[in-house]
Amino acid sequence: MTRTDQWKLAGIVVVTAAALFLLWPTYRLYSLKPEQLSAMNPKQVAELRRKAIHLGLDLQGGMHLVLEVDRSRLSAAEAKDAPERAMEIIRNRIDQFGVAEPLIQRQGEDRIVVQLPGLTDRQRAIELIGKTALLEFNLVRTPEETKILFDRLDAFLAARGAGAIAGLDTSLRRTPLTAHFFSLDGAGFVRDQDVPTVEKLLATAGIDSTIPPDSKLLWGKEGEGSQGVSGRALYVLKREPDMTGGTIANAIAEPDQQSPGSMAVGMKMTPRGRADFARITGNNVGRQLAIVLDGVVSSAPVIRERIPSGDAKISGSFDIAEARDLAIVLKAGALPAPVNIIEERSVGPSLGGDSIHEGLTAGLIGTVLVVVFMLVYYQISGVIAIGALALNVLYVAATMPLIGATLTLPGIAGLVLTVGMAVDTNVLIFERIREELRNQKTVRQSVQLGYDRAFRTILDAHLTTLFSALFLYGFGTGPVKGFAVTLSIGLIANMFTAVVFTRMIFDFMLDRGPVERLSI
Repeated sequence: MTRTDQWKLAGIVVVTAAALFLLWPTYRLYSLKPEQLSAMNPKQVAELRRKAIHLGLDLQGGMHLVLEVDRSRLSAAEAKDAPERAMEIIRNRIDQFGVAEPLIQRQGEDRIVVQLPGLTDRQRAIELIGKTALLEFNLVRTPEETKILFDRLDAFLAARGAGAIAGLDTSLRRTPLTAHFFSLDGAGFVRDQDVPTVEKLLATAGIDSTIPPDSKLLWGKEGEGSQGVSGRALYVLKREPDMTGGTIANAIAEPDQQSPGSMAVGMKMTPRGRADFARITGNNVGRQLAIVLDGVVSSAPVIRERIPSGDAKISGSFDIAEARDLAIVLKAGALPAPVNIIEERSVGPSLGGDSIHEGLTAGLIGTVLVVVFMLVYYQISGVIAIGALALNVLYVAATMPLIGATLTLPGIAGLVLTVGMAVDTNVLIFERIREELRNQKTVRQSVQLGYDRAFRTILDAHLTTLFSALFLYGFGTGPVKGFAVTLSIGLIANMFTAVVFTRMIFDFMLDRGPVERLSI
């Protein structure tokens, strides 16, 4: 064996060993039974899933959503690009959520199709994708201003007989609203059982005319507490926000120091946001600044001093998942308009199992037929081609987790097509060698000329197919991309196995001594 062949052999051994190493997590993950996976450390399972081959929606199941962007409240200029902006924000949220190879594409004028392979937490996914996440910072009106407004609302409701209409006791009709307040300290705190009555009173026709145009009423979160009583706070806020979530540079979930055992979301602002936050906090020391998320006051801390760092925090007894999801949507930004889920389908793992079984069965039958043909028609040379074919499939499978690609059912079709291309490559080489043997060339000359003269045809066929696959990947979506990825990897691997591996085997056979006849 020449030094060149030794280097070739070493390269093939190294590449093959690396391929087997990359495929070990895939074998480990899919060989374990569900009960074995559930008994493992969640971090270990997550690491296995990250390193293994990712399966698409059609193979492992998941969620299929069709969203509709509600542009009814937007101006003409805002509505024009709202779906594109919503699609980009949803993509950012899903990427941070950690779903491998999601499909997100536009459908029609204002619809977005989202496919999430392997996602099983339906409710969490819907909340993450559909949350508008409009974050605002509004100053809370002073206790004096708040009391004046609530007194005005009481007077309006009493004059309209709202207390009697709501079925309240006579003693409550003069102050139908504030009579339901458990406490009034910068906001009216309403017990859980009184919230429906207060909401009904606030829905009285014409009550909006009583609220000053520069103020608005907003509820706090559900399940808040005051003096051991569960309920909700009703705040009087400045109507226009002093800051918005567009100034948020980063958001992370972290333990809530004020509420041990709970999580909070810490926020860091952009340079412009830090300057605005320092100005607002510096000018309003002693007042409350409400952090409003999607029209609900998440918290309203008192400004103790000027805050130049631009650090803020949303607290509210979040668990870990809730805090992480809120941090994701805040980092990704608010949707330009609400989105409505108009179609939702869950693809079960049984469908994925059937797809895998049928696809692998078809591929196995085709491969067996090819192997039988090569053995019968090309004899020992056919064995060499089969070895190259096996390496080809191994390299394609190992490259998938390395580049983070997702295997879909069309991807399996691309893999089967790669098998066909590999066989075609070897057929071209072998027929060229046969032709040279018929022309009375020696075995060594026939092998040399066969490879040299077939190489140009092989390279041309592979390059043209590769360009087609690249265009499919660039302009296709979802399953088409999966087909293009496996086909592209297979073409590159095939050039390596056909030109390097099989040639090395023939050279090794010829270097052992004179060969009078070649089994081909």
